Amino acid sequence: MTAEQYKKMSVKEFSKAADVYESDHAGVYKMCKKDYPDILKELEKEPFTDLLDCGCGTAPIISLLHKKYSGKHYTGIDLTPKMIEAARAKNLSDTEFVLGDCENLPFDENSFDVVVCSQSFHHYPDPQAFFNGVYKVLRPNGRLILRDMTAPEPLRLFMNTIELPIVNLTGHGDVKIYGRKDVQGFCDKAGLKMELFERRGFLRLHCVARKSE
Repeated sequence: MTAEQYKKMSVKEFSKAADVYESDHAGVYKMCKKDYPDILKELEKEPFTDLLDCGCGTAPIISLLHKKYSGKHYTGIDLTPKMIEAARAKNLSDTEFVLGDCENLPFDENSFDVVVCSQSFHHYPDPQAFFNGVYKVLRPNGRLILRDMTAPEPLRLFMNTIELPIVNLTGHGDVKIYGRKDVQGFCDKAGLKMELFERRGFLRLHCVARKSE
């Protein structure tokens, strides 16, 4: 499929999911909640003022952070209009939600201390464009905290060549699952230093990359 086809499928998928995304009827999307504690722990390590959540959905992560860290400024971006509509309906102070493409981040250089991306990255047809954009919008010494699916190489090969094409036939816009070498390559080309990459429970990757000072 083309990049545009993948994105149209993702918008269609998450338009349907928007109404139930944070409810007890979220189905497979309930698994995303397993990423939030690790993201919160990572954010506790260093102070921040401005945070960008890429693929923010209905803003579950920003909602948690808004309660935990007052006095910060939060920005969420998502490709799906219904997700952004639901996020804006929360009326969170010092927070803005932008309808846009994470492969073409519409923000100025050096705008954020932290970029978070959780369970959105495998939907991006051009992952390098995302990493390049992250480098642009991060301030010097700023961090990317990336959570997504991963697996050992044999299983990942099966997922990418067999499982995801089948899943996409049911209306999902999943592009590819990545491993450590893939992510290291994206970081290197973008100019980010990968400080941490771990394969954690539930077939998750946990990655922290930093823009140099």
